Amino acid sequence: MTPFAGRTVKAVFFDIGGPIYDDGNFVAAVLAALDEMRAERGAGPADRARFQAVYDGVRAAQAGSLRRALAAEFLGGQQWRDELHARTRRHWRHPAGTMYADVLPCLRALHGHVRVGVLANQEASVVDALRRDGAAPFIDIWGVSALVGVEKPDPALFEWAVAEAGVAAAEAVHVGNRLDTDVRPARQVGLGTVWVLRGEAPPQPTPDQLAEPDLAVPDLRDLPRLLLGGGE
Repeated sequence: MTPFAGRTVKAVFFDIGGPIYDDGNFVAAVLAALDEMRAERGAGPADRARFQAVYDGVRAAQAGSLRRALAAEFLGGQQWRDELHARTRRHWRHPAGTMYADVLPCLRALHGHVRVGVLANQEASVVDALRRDGAAPFIDIWGVSALVGVEKPDPALFEWAVAEAGVAAAEAVHVGNRLDTDVRPARQVGLGTVWVLRGEAPPQPTPDQLAEPDLAVPDLRDLPRLLLGGGE
Protein backbone atom coordinates (compact mmCIF):
# COMPACT_ATOMS: atom_id res chain seq x y z
CA MET A 1 0.00 0.00 0.00
CA THR A 2 1.42 3.41 -0.95
CA PRO A 3 1.46 5.89 1.96
CA PHE A 4 -0.86 8.91 1.93
CA ALA A 5 0.89 12.03 3.22
CA GLY A 6 3.67 9.85 4.55
CA ARG A 7 1.40 7.46 6.40
CA THR A 8 -0.06 4.02 5.76
CA VAL A 9 -3.82 4.43 6.12
CA LYS A 10 -5.65 1.89 8.24
CA ALA A 11 -8.73 3.93 9.21
CA VAL A 12 -10.75 6.68 7.51
CA PHE A 13 -13.31 8.80 9.36
CA PHE A 14 -15.93 10.95 7.64
CA ASP A 15 -17.75 14.04 8.78
CA ILE A 16 -21.41 13.66 7.84
CA GLY A 17 -22.78 17.10 6.95
CA GLY A 18 -20.99 18.13 3.76
CA PRO A 19 -18.98 15.03 2.87
CA ILE A 20 -21.91 12.58 3.12
CA TYR A 21 -25.16 14.57 3.26
CA ASP A 22 -26.02 17.92 1.75
CA ASP A 23 -25.43 20.67 4.33
CA GLY A 24 -28.70 22.17 3.12
CA ASN A 25 -30.35 19.81 5.61
CA PHE A 26 -28.73 21.69 8.48
CA VAL A 27 -29.50 25.06 6.93
CA ALA A 28 -33.18 24.13 6.66
CA ALA A 29 -33.22 23.04 10.31
CA VAL A 30 -31.55 26.17 11.68
CA LEU A 31 -33.80 28.40 9.55
CA ALA A 32 -36.91 26.62 10.85
CA ALA A 33 -35.69 27.06 14.42
CA LEU A 34 -34.79 30.70 13.82
CA ASP A 35 -38.19 31.51 12.32
CA GLU A 36 -39.90 29.68 15.19
CA MET A 37 -38.07 31.73 17.80
CA ARG A 38 -38.71 34.97 15.93
CA ALA A 39 -42.41 34.16 15.65
CA GLU A 40 -42.57 33.77 19.42
CA ARG A 41 -41.22 37.32 19.65
CA GLY A 42 -43.82 38.62 17.22
CA ALA A 43 -41.30 39.01 14.40
CA GLY A 44 -41.51 37.73 10.85
CA PRO A 45 -39.29 35.11 9.25
CA ALA A 46 -35.58 35.85 9.07
CA ASP A 47 -34.61 37.77 5.96
CA ARG A 48 -33.12 35.14 3.64
CA ALA A 49 -30.58 37.44 2.04
CA ARG A 50 -29.26 38.52 5.44
CA PHE A 51 -29.20 34.89 6.58
CA GLN A 52 -27.18 33.91 3.52
CA ALA A 53 -24.71 36.72 4.17
CA VAL A 54 -24.14 35.53 7.75
CA TYR A 55 -23.83 31.92 6.60
CA ASP A 56 -21.38 32.83 3.85
CA GLY A 57 -19.33 34.88 6.30
CA VAL A 58 -18.90 31.92 8.65
CA ARG A 59 -18.04 29.67 5.71
CA ALA A 60 -15.42 32.11 4.44
CA ALA A 61 -13.82 32.52 7.87
CA GLN A 62 -13.86 28.77 8.65
CA ALA A 63 -14.17 29.78 12.29
CA GLY A 64 -16.89 30.64 14.73
CA SER A 65 -20.36 29.35 15.50
CA LEU A 66 -23.04 29.91 12.88
CA ARG A 67 -25.77 29.68 15.50
CA ARG A 68 -24.03 32.28 17.66
CA ALA A 69 -23.77 34.63 14.69
CA LEU A 70 -27.41 34.06 13.77
CA ALA A 71 -28.54 34.66 17.34
CA ALA A 72 -26.70 37.97 17.37
CA GLU A 73 -28.11 38.99 13.99
CA PHE A 74 -31.72 37.84 14.30
CA LEU A 75 -32.56 37.18 17.96
CA GLY A 76 -31.07 40.14 19.77
CA GLY A 77 -27.90 38.64 21.15
CA GLN A 78 -25.45 35.77 21.28
CA GLN A 79 -26.99 34.60 24.56
CA TRP A 80 -29.73 32.93 22.51
CA ARG A 81 -27.24 30.61 20.79
CA ASP A 82 -27.90 27.65 23.10
CA GLU A 83 -31.67 27.93 22.69
CA LEU A 84 -31.27 28.16 18.91
CA HIS A 85 -29.02 25.08 19.06
CA ALA A 86 -31.64 23.12 21.00
CA ARG A 87 -34.44 24.17 18.64
CA THR A 88 -32.34 23.28 15.60
CA ARG A 89 -31.88 19.74 16.91
CA ARG A 90 -35.64 19.19 16.80
CA HIS A 91 -35.81 20.03 13.09
CA TRP A 92 -32.56 18.43 11.89
CA ARG A 93 -33.19 15.51 9.54
CA HIS A 94 -31.49 13.99 6.50
CA PRO A 95 -34.30 13.23 4.04
CA ALA A 96 -33.99 10.49 1.46
CA GLY A 97 -32.26 11.77 -1.66
CA THR A 98 -29.91 14.17 0.15
CA MET A 99 -26.91 11.84 0.34
CA TYR A 100 -24.30 12.75 -2.28
CA ALA A 101 -24.09 10.28 -5.16
CA ASP A 102 -20.36 9.69 -4.67
CA VAL A 103 -20.69 8.50 -1.05
CA LEU A 104 -21.67 4.85 -1.47
CA PRO A 105 -19.09 4.16 -4.21
CA CYS A 106 -16.40 5.70 -2.00
CA LEU A 107 -17.39 3.74 1.10
CA ARG A 108 -17.69 0.53 -0.90
CA ALA A 109 -14.20 1.00 -2.35
CA LEU A 110 -12.69 1.61 1.10
CA HIS A 111 -14.58 -1.19 2.83
CA GLY A 112 -12.39 -4.16 3.63
CA HIS A 113 -9.17 -2.21 3.07
CA VAL A 114 -9.43 0.14 6.06
CA ARG A 115 -11.63 0.67 9.09
CA VAL A 116 -14.33 3.17 8.08
CA GLY A 117 -16.09 5.46 10.51
CA VAL A 118 -18.27 8.54 10.79
CA LEU A 119 -17.07 11.31 13.10
CA ALA A 120 -19.57 14.13 13.30
CA ASN A 121 -21.63 16.52 15.40
CA GLN A 122 -24.98 14.98 14.65
CA GLU A 123 -28.16 13.75 16.28
CA ALA A 124 -28.69 10.03 16.90
CA SER A 125 -31.31 9.95 14.12
CA VAL A 126 -28.52 10.19 11.53
CA VAL A 127 -27.80 6.49 12.16
CA ASP A 128 -31.27 5.63 10.85
CA ALA A 129 -30.70 7.83 7.80
CA LEU A 130 -27.38 6.13 7.01
CA ARG A 131 -29.03 2.72 7.36
CA ARG A 132 -31.93 3.76 5.14
CA ASP A 133 -29.56 5.05 2.46
CA GLY A 134 -27.36 1.95 2.38
CA ALA A 135 -24.21 3.28 4.05
CA ALA A 136 -24.40 1.38 7.33
CA PRO A 137 -22.88 -1.92 6.06
CA PHE A 138 -19.67 -0.04 5.22
CA ILE A 139 -19.35 1.79 8.56
CA ASP A 140 -17.35 0.21 11.40
CA ILE A 141 -17.12 3.11 13.87
CA TRP A 142 -20.09 5.30 14.79
CA GLY A 143 -18.57 8.50 16.13
CA VAL A 144 -21.84 10.45 16.35
CA SER A 145 -21.60 13.17 18.99
CA ALA A 146 -25.09 12.54 20.37
CA LEU A 147 -24.12 8.91 21.01
CA VAL A 148 -20.54 9.39 22.19
CA GLY A 149 -21.24 12.47 24.31
CA VAL A 150 -18.41 14.59 22.91
CA GLU A 151 -18.56 17.18 20.13
CA LYS A 152 -15.96 18.39 17.65
CA PRO A 153 -13.62 20.21 17.83
CA ASP A 154 -12.89 18.49 21.16
CA PRO A 155 -9.85 16.27 20.48
CA ALA A 156 -11.44 13.63 22.73
CA LEU A 157 -13.86 12.66 19.95
CA PHE A 158 -10.99 12.02 17.53
CA GLU A 159 -9.07 10.12 20.19
CA TRP A 160 -12.17 8.01 20.89
CA ALA A 161 -12.54 7.15 17.19
CA VAL A 162 -8.90 6.15 16.84
CA ALA A 163 -9.16 3.92 19.90
CA GLU A 164 -12.37 2.33 18.58
CA ALA A 165 -10.67 1.62 15.25
CA GLY A 166 -7.73 0.01 17.02
CA VAL A 167 -5.14 1.99 15.08
CA ALA A 168 -2.59 4.67 15.84
CA ALA A 169 -3.53 8.26 15.09
CA ALA A 170 -0.79 8.36 12.45
CA GLU A 171 -2.56 5.50 10.65
CA ALA A 172 -5.89 7.35 10.41
CA VAL A 173 -7.32 10.05 8.15
CA HIS A 174 -10.24 12.36 8.83
CA VAL A 175 -12.37 13.66 5.95
CA GLY A 176 -14.35 16.82 6.65
CA ASN A 177 -15.53 20.06 5.10
CA ARG A 178 -14.53 22.53 7.82
CA LEU A 179 -11.11 23.65 8.92
CA ASP A 180 -12.09 24.64 12.45
CA THR A 181 -14.02 21.52 13.46
CA ASP A 182 -12.44 18.92 11.17
CA VAL A 183 -8.97 19.64 9.82
CA ARG A 184 -7.41 21.50 12.75
CA PRO A 185 -8.52 19.24 15.63
CA ALA A 186 -7.80 16.07 13.63
CA ARG A 187 -4.31 17.33 12.84
CA GLN A 188 -3.81 18.23 16.50
CA VAL A 189 -4.40 14.59 17.45
CA GLY A 190 -2.08 13.37 14.70
CA LEU A 191 -4.49 12.23 11.99
CA GLY A 192 -4.07 12.88 8.29
CA THR A 193 -6.62 15.34 6.91
CA VAL A 194 -8.73 15.68 3.78
CA TRP A 195 -10.77 18.85 3.23
CA VAL A 196 -13.86 18.33 1.04
CA LEU A 197 -14.74 21.59 -0.67
CA ARG A 198 -18.52 21.48 -0.52
CA GLY A 199 -21.21 22.36 1.99
CA GLU A 200 -19.79 24.58 4.71
CA ALA A 201 -16.42 24.86 2.98
CA PRO A 202 -15.96 28.30 1.39
CA PRO A 203 -16.69 28.55 -2.34
CA GLN A 204 -13.35 30.29 -2.86
CA PRO A 205 -10.83 29.07 -0.27
CA THR A 206 -7.69 31.10 0.19
CA PRO A 207 -4.19 29.72 -0.49
CA ASP A 208 -3.53 29.74 3.26
CA GLN A 209 -6.69 27.71 3.88
CA LEU A 210 -5.81 25.22 1.15
CA ALA A 211 -2.41 24.74 2.74
CA GLU A 212 -3.87 23.51 6.04
CA PRO A 213 -5.09 19.99 5.12
CA ASP A 214 -2.92 17.27 3.69
CA LEU A 215 -5.29 17.18 0.72
CA ALA A 216 -8.22 19.26 -0.56
CA VAL A 217 -10.71 17.64 -2.93
CA PRO A 218 -13.96 18.81 -4.56
CA ASP A 219 -15.77 15.54 -3.84
CA LEU A 220 -15.24 11.89 -2.86
CA ARG A 221 -14.92 10.35 -6.31
CA ASP A 222 -11.15 9.91 -6.30
CA LEU A 223 -10.68 9.60 -2.56
CA PRO A 224 -10.18 5.79 -2.37
CA ARG A 225 -7.45 5.97 -4.99
CA LEU A 226 -5.80 8.94 -3.30
CA LEU A 227 -5.85 7.30 0.12
CA LEU A 228 -5.05 3.74 -0.83
CA GLY A 229 -3.31 4.06 -4.19
CA GLY A 230 -1.14 7.05 -3.43
CA GLY A 231 -1.72 9.01 -6.69
CA GLU A 232 -2.68 12.64 -6.71
